[in-house]
Amino acid sequence: MQRIVIDRPGGYDALRLVEAPDPMPGPGEVAIAVEACGVNYADGIIRMGLYASAKELHGYPITPGFELAGRIAAVGSGVEGWSVGARAIGVTLFGGYTSRIVLPVDRVFACPDGLALDAAAAIPTVFLTAWFMVHQQVYPRAGDTWLVHSAAGGVGGALAQLGRLADVNVVGVVGGAHKVDAARSAGCGEVIDKSREDLWARAHALAPTGYDAVFDANGVSTLRGSWDHLAPMGKLVIYGFASMLPRDGRLNWPRLAWDWLRTPRFNPLQMTQTNRCVLACNLSFLSAHAGRLAEGMRWLLARFDTGDLQAPPVTPYPLARAADAQRAIESGTTTGKLVLHP
Repeated sequence: MQRIVIDRPGGYDALRLVEAPDPMPGPGEVAIAVEACGVNYADGIIRMGLYASAKELHGYPITPGFELAGRIAAVGSGVEGWSVGARAIGVTLFGGYTSRIVLPVDRVFACPDGLALDAAAAIPTVFLTAWFMVHQQVYPRAGDTWLVHSAAGGVGGALAQLGRLADVNVVGVVGGAHKVDAARSAGCGEVIDKSREDLWARAHALAPTGYDAVFDANGVSTLRGSWDHLAPMGKLVIYGFASMLPRDGRLNWPRLAWDWLRTPRFNPLQMTQTNRCVLACNLSFLSAHAGRLAEGMRWLLARFDTGDLQAPPVTPYPLARAADAQRAIESGTTTGKLVLHP
């Protein structure tokens, strides 16, 4: 087998391709011959050494990656319902940048017939993150109005689709004209291109009384404005800090410290007076709630099977070019999802 290993945090050259003996499944496990591995922004944060769960739950050396798709290569004792050759989706806490992996059977799901394996590998992380925020934290109501930052990206596009299914009015925010169509196709009724218009003036014009939920993965660049544009009883959901991180793979520690100091601190007294709240989500710290995430994964796959949800557009890279994939996703210019081909 081949896999990507990060021996210690660093730049793109920290991603090293290595070979190892094929792992074999034990009781209650299956081995998957991986055909596609999903790439997420969080993978680059792991490479930089800033991803808390990578340090606390795993340590270095580490293989990044949270999602993959392929075919069952071997089945351990006590496993029922799986046979060699079956198409499968795997959800893993790290280890996903690989050509072969062994997972507990409760982290493996049947790939819907109409879903290509490339697309299947692009689903779990972004859609489970969106599902958790929408259905375990926000609880959407028909007619609500949401503001979704990074609406052409993986999680943003998933949020737009889930909002559409819930009859929510979704306003998407994108960083360039080439991303507008992707946000609209995901389910955004209105799209704000902040490279061409004033983000907050347009956001206010589209929802003068505020937004019932704002989903923000930017960090310091938009958090204060996101909070200020909540409606009464509105919810700000934070799931990332992309604007605080570099786009060239090299950390600028003074700038990072300055951005941390400028990050809003929300006043609980003001929150109680306005009935507004701040929520947060990090999928990697939910591994202790695997049953709840499996429930979400089954809910999502049922809707992919019926066509109510659509996989994001996928751009493939060879596994050996994992650094190029991370460089692309950190540039802020991509849409949809990137995957690696072992």
